[in-house]
Formats: sequence, C-alpha cells, structure tokens
Amino acid sequence: MANTSDFRNGLCIRHNNEPWKIESFQHVKPGKGPAFVRTKIRNLNTGRLLENTFTAGVKIEIIRIENRKYQFLYDDGDDCVLMNNDDFEQISIQRSAIQNNEFLKEGENVEVLFHADEGKPLSASLPPHLILEISETEPGIKGNTATNTFKPAKTETGAEIQVPLFINVGDKIKIDTVKKTYIERVK
Repeated sequence: MANTSDFRNGLCIRHNNEPWKIESFQHVKPGKGPAFVRTKIRNLNTGRLLENTFTAGVKIEIIRIENRKYQFLYDDGDDCVLMNNDDFEQISIQRSAIQNNEFLKEGENVEVLFHADEGKPLSASLPPHLILEISETEPGIKGNTATNTFKPAKTETGAEIQVPLFINVGDKIKIDTVKKTYIERVK
C-alpha cells in the first residue's frame, strides 16, 4: 500500500474497486484544516475523467499496468480485433475503448493498456501522429498557400478534419491524433 505522497502523473490506482489513472494532481496545504491532494483521474474501464480530492496521507492501492504493442487487423461488429506482433496472439477490444478510433485503419499499430495482474485489456491508444490519405474534399486552389484558412476534408478512415485550401483528394497528410488537427502534407 502507498499513500498520497506517492502520487505522480500516469500512476494507476484502484479507487472504488475500479482502475484509475492519475492525469494530474496538486498537493494543497490550506491555512486552516488538514492538507489534501486535488486530482484529475481517468477511469481505465470507461475513459471517464473525474476530479477527486484525497486527504493527505490516505492509503491507496497501486495497480500494475503494462503497455503492449498490437496491430489492428479488422472490425468485428462493435469490437476491434488486434494482434500482438511478438507472439501473434489475437484479442478483441471494444472500439469505444480505443482513443480517437476514427483515425484507426487496418495494419495500424496501437498501444494496449493491460491490467498486469488480471491480464485484461483496459484501453488502447493510437500513436500521436498518423499519415492518412484524403478521400473527399473540395478542389484545391493553386497558389493559395499563404493564407491561414481551412476547409473540411474526409480521410480514408472516414474521419473529418480541417485542412488548408491547397490539399486535394489523394494527398497524404500527417495528423495529430490527440488534438485531431492537420500537421503537414506528406510526399
């Protein structure tokens, strides 16, 4: 067992019998009353973000979490089938458990969070940057590279994103999967 002095960003704990990941925390020592720790924690089962306050020194249970690399194979209804690149083991995970899953395409690598003691997949995340092809957008305007205006475009995965005016159908672009924004055109 640990206590609140062991808190750090990314630490996984058991709270209310569910696994949570600490997104951010702040130790607070008010002028009156006992010290406490204000946290933002994310439920690893549902993805829900919760602001919670722990009294300083309270005991917490730290859980072991492992990151494993998997490759997305195909959709199976509401589930996604992933394959471990090392031992070719296949698992199914709900599509909603994959962060920013609208950018997921076949053959893409994902990082899966596993509860180490139970061996159960909790969630998955895409790499921070992906290269996708534009499948639908209005025609580009030649020479319109200096302005900072954007137009809607649809990627090969069906995700909609705002791109500069000079991007055309068939162009490959680099996307920030966390912010869901255009970064640059790739040749």
